[in-house]
Amino acid sequence: MADPIRVLVTGAAGQIAYSLLYSIAKGDVFGKDQPIILVLLDIPPMLPVLDGVVMELQDCALPLLREVIPTDKVEVGFKDLDAAILVGSMPRKEGMERKDLLKANVAIFKTQGAALEKYAKKTVRVLVVGNPANTNCLIASKSAPSIPKENFSCLTRLDHNRARSQVAMRCGVPADAVKNVIIWGNHSSTQYPDVHHAMVNVHGKEVEAYSAVKDDSWLKGDFISTVQLRGAAVIKARKLSSAMSAAKAICDHMRDWWFGTLDGEFMSMGVYAGGNSYGIPEDLIYSFPVHIKNKSWNIHDGLPVNDFSRAKMDATAAELVEERDTALSFLSQ
Repeated sequence: MADPIRVLVTGAAGQIAYSLLYSIAKGDVFGKDQPIILVLLDIPPMLPVLDGVVMELQDCALPLLREVIPTDKVEVGFKDLDAAILVGSMPRKEGMERKDLLKANVAIFKTQGAALEKYAKKTVRVLVVGNPANTNCLIASKSAPSIPKENFSCLTRLDHNRARSQVAMRCGVPADAVKNVIIWGNHSSTQYPDVHHAMVNVHGKEVEAYSAVKDDSWLKGDFISTVQLRGAAVIKARKLSSAMSAAKAICDHMRDWWFGTLDGEFMSMGVYAGGNSYGIPEDLIYSFPVHIKNKSWNIHDGLPVNDFSRAKMDATAAELVEERDTALSFLSQ
């Protein structure tokens, strides 16, 4: 048996974490032979709820789960981490301006970045889930200058999974018959779900998504808006945000980061844009297609980009530049 790894989940008393923690603790993410120490961080008013979550994890009697540490203190939460999944953030409240939301989250992720810098291993892999995820991730990274920028990412795998599923349903195939969809840009309604490079396995033969779907107007219209607005649609129907599918996407993202992507396949991750070949401004966390090997991601270069895609990629980049500049103005205050 390997030595235990320390995995932090913030916002650990919340909905997404409740759907997530069991999968991590039973080995679905970091491997079936990898012991885990789970560190659960939340704000002081949530500690009684967190105690209930700890009891449930204990009651699962999971062989890989060596210890559960509930805390509201960053010096405990961020100590010696191998992986940090930052789920907790300030949610947007009714009547709240986007800049107010950014200001509140800059304060949170500046603190968490500084805690990563001070207490975590320099090899820690950090996944930011709390929205606005791309910009929160950038702030956390800037606040932890001695941890490589490549060790920070934000979650766009949920959008990736949504896009894959929409194409699969349209073609009447299982979701794993669709590969190489791409989410470009921001985890927001400006994101661009792109299937120009996607392949669909139909009756044992791989065909391009546009040929498999046979409906260009849907792929350039309702498909894109369905993926972009899916989170809002779930909230409208459930009166709560997407927790089960977000938790599944977090598991997918971290498992791929730990064990790598399949040959010939790429996944969508919000990563540091420095050195990208797609003309995206560099000082952003932007969702690209990536390959992963030995816990390191590389942007999949060289995909042709048509005018339709270019306009959408640039529009979501422009939103991220605006978010970044607003956030940095708060960071310097």
